Amino acid sequence: MKLKRTPQIVVPLALGLIVGSSAIAQTVPIPSFNLEVGQSANPDQVASTLQIIALLTVLTLAPAILIMTTAFTRIIIVLSFIRNALGTQQSPPNQVLVGFAMFLTFFIMAEPWSQVYDQALKPYFDKQIGQEVAFQKATVPIKNWMVRFTREKDLALFLRIAKLKKPKNIGEVPVWVVIPAFVISELKTAFQMGFIIYIPFLVIDMVVSSVLMSMGMMMLPPIMISLPFKIMLFVLVDGWYLITASLVKSFTG
Repeated sequence: MKLKRTPQIVVPLALGLIVGSSAIAQTVPIPSFNLEVGQSANPDQVASTLQIIALLTVLTLAPAILIMTTAFTRIIIVLSFIRNALGTQQSPPNQVLVGFAMFLTFFIMAEPWSQVYDQALKPYFDKQIGQEVAFQKATVPIKNWMVRFTREKDLALFLRIAKLKKPKNIGEVPVWVVIPAFVISELKTAFQMGFIIYIPFLVIDMVVSSVLMSMGMMMLPPIMISLPFKIMLFVLVDGWYLITASLVKSFTG
């Protein structure tokens, strides 16, 4: 009897849900977005369309901008060195490292990004300045921040490659010259930090390998014995705290 009554209850309930959802859809307006390519006699409409296309283009370049002009490069490389030095393969997984590096980047970049908002985005949204002026003002805080961590030798390299005259001040250096110089400076700094991180774990590997060879256990992989000791050392010294503090202080001073 229960099996026969079940369809009789389910069918009216499903019909009620369909009717209710259609009624809600009729009462609640749903926003829509259309992007069409065609002729227009209104210059304002053309300008708005071009702004939308430019915004979509910027969004496609957002990952590269986030990686190349922020602290993300140094952070993710140092975190990768930690995992390789520990020898834990995929622990922590890539998603955890990238997520942690991203939120740590947001924390470090809060000050320059707030300057970008106050000096460029907010006046532009309030229609006080145009697009070109907003872009120029937005690049100034980011460029000044990148210059703080860019080596003069790296900056001079790209100025020489671009065949530009020696600038009188940093304001005369184009942002497209500062970005690659900043990137190679960050790579060098990250590898220096990674080398320092590797030293204590390398010592543990050497000690374990020597002990195993002296005991005649040459067929036993040293990584199987050294891995627990490296993890124990990293936990006892509160490694994640020390690494995070070092990364943040390397940018904030």
